[in-house]
Amino acid sequence: MAEGSRNEMDARRFAALAQAYGGDLRRWPEAERMAGTAFAASGAGKAILRQAGTLDALLDSYRVDAPDKVLHSSILQAAGRHLGQRRRQWFWWLGLGLAGIGLAGAVAGLALVTIVTPEVQPDHYVLDANVTAFGDAGPDAENGEENL
Repeated sequence: MAEGSRNEMDARRFAALAQAYGGDLRRWPEAERMAGTAFAASGAGKAILRQAGTLDALLDSYRVDAPDKVLHSSILQAAGRHLGQRRRQWFWWLGLGLAGIGLAGAVAGLALVTIVTPEVQPDHYVLDANVTAFGDAGPDAENGEENL
């Protein structure tokens, strides 16, 4: 069994337990209480418990004051500003996300139309830079004035 579960306890072990758990034996581990109670009846045990009890009383007497109204209101104002900023950021990111979704849909639609639409050769003449309203003005065209 462990050393602490013995019925006998020495002053060093008792002092270590009192320092760790305080002067109240009810706070001690269950396995150490019986041996601690037996050692507490001795003079050395009473002195160790008295010292640990003094520290316990000092720690128990410490109180934290409630914050004043100015601090409380400044915290609430800062939290309100923070929430407002977070809400604006959320709406901004939401709008950016919707724009991204729209752009992705447009690109996907363009890709689909490009892939699905078959390549059909036009059956009519496509106008280019050498065509005028009166006919072809390209280098292969006959000069209209010479034929008059």
